[in-house]
Amino acid sequence: MTSDTTPRVSAGEKVGYALGDIATNFFFQSMILYQTRFYTDTVGLSAVAVGTMFLVLRLGDAILDPVIGALSDRTQSRWGKFRPWILGTAVPFGVIFWLVYVTPDFGPAGKLVYAYITYSLVMILYSANNTPYSALMGVMTPDASERSSIASYRFVGALVGQFFIQALPLPLVAKLGGGDSARGWAVTMAIFGALIIVLNLITFATTRERVQPPPGQKPSLREDVRNVFTSRPWVVMFALTLLVFTMLVVRGSSLNYFFVYYLDQPTIMAFLERLGLGAAAGPPSGWNAVLDSLGLLVRPDAGNAAAVGVSLFFVLGTLVQIAGIVASKPLADRFGKKAVFIAGASVTVVATALVFFAGPTQVGLVFWLNILWSVGWGPTIPLLWVMIADVADHSEWLTGRRATGFMFAGILFALKAGLSMGGALSAWIVNAYGYVPNVTQSETALLGIRLGASVYPAVMLGLGIVCLVIYPIGKTLNLRIQDELAARRRQALDAAAASAS
Repeated sequence: MTSDTTPRVSAGEKVGYALGDIATNFFFQSMILYQTRFYTDTVGLSAVAVGTMFLVLRLGDAILDPVIGALSDRTQSRWGKFRPWILGTAVPFGVIFWLVYVTPDFGPAGKLVYAYITYSLVMILYSANNTPYSALMGVMTPDASERSSIASYRFVGALVGQFFIQALPLPLVAKLGGGDSARGWAVTMAIFGALIIVLNLITFATTRERVQPPPGQKPSLREDVRNVFTSRPWVVMFALTLLVFTMLVVRGSSLNYFFVYYLDQPTIMAFLERLGLGAAAGPPSGWNAVLDSLGLLVRPDAGNAAAVGVSLFFVLGTLVQIAGIVASKPLADRFGKKAVFIAGASVTVVATALVFFAGPTQVGLVFWLNILWSVGWGPTIPLLWVMIADVADHSEWLTGRRATGFMFAGILFALKAGLSMGGALSAWIVNAYGYVPNVTQSETALLGIRLGASVYPAVMLGLGIVCLVIYPIGKTLNLRIQDELAARRRQALDAAAASAS
């Protein structure tokens, strides 16, 4: 491994690292957007059973993250601490991801048992893969600005993955399933599972670890735990992460129901036709043939209007978010990460809440609010993870000990808990308001769907902003920590060189 006195990371290595988050988002975004409705409408599980499964398995799995973090911090190999985990989990992660979307003919009880087994396995593999992957960014370079650059690459990659997983699954399920949604999900997710394997292997092969713990630091889980839980910045980031990912799951899951049951389907179809996404009479040709092969043209009967509409909705948002991610680093360098996050999240809260007031035929308004949502959210996406790396620096600065993997694992625990709470809440909300799958919904059920897509997630993110106000690492302190840690590392290297001579 190279010395941490060489902080620059090549563009090729940054791209290689970003490919890992493309793979992660195939899993992560499908979990946010599709799993609740897949389990209720395709598998046939009750919303209560699905919500309970999400709560139990995601919370239980979240406990694994600190264990993985502690183990990865103590991993010693010629490939480093974190990269071996990416290599070892690549194949099983992709395979189990696919099996989650296979619907065996086991009967109601058997299907629920199968869902519990496959979902618990994929969450365990996600922990074993993503905890070291996230920590890897903290040891590729000690330079805070360079980390922001790596994070920008990473989250452009994340949004590329998000783009494909938002644009293609629903239309492909309809196309490849031929009317059988269970078959469509299995075939579609087999493709994405194979890509998860390939992309993780490329990430392993192209990245390097450069930042080492302070010389003489001895492994001590007790010290790591004490340093984490007494770190005020870490506690703030834990609460923020919990609220952010709860918000994302509730909003994403609810929007699926929102497009299918609340928005007027002929209006969606007319909107899409104006954008050139309507299927003309006769066989499609040219670009329309490509769109048709992906299931992205609306059929004349409007049967797939909601699927194409929600795909376009998320895709347009993703494109705007990519621009926001590119702008994130220069904005953070100028104003500081904390200030940029608060400003962006505030815009997001307003755009989220306003969706509640859109009528069933105001499809264009819903799309414009999504663009506003993405303008606010885009710059914040990389900042969450860069700020967690800053927290690891802050802890080392105060205590003289570094536990990057354990720090990230604790935050990933919050992420998993947020996914757990969001998944459970998204299912319980629709159930509490009287949702019944695959039928016309009552006014009360539609109210629950609207609240889940707007007001409830807006409140959650608003609480996150309140937490962030007390986050202590502003721009000035961040630069001071970076300079002082760099000086300590130079002194340690000089001392080691002197003792060796």
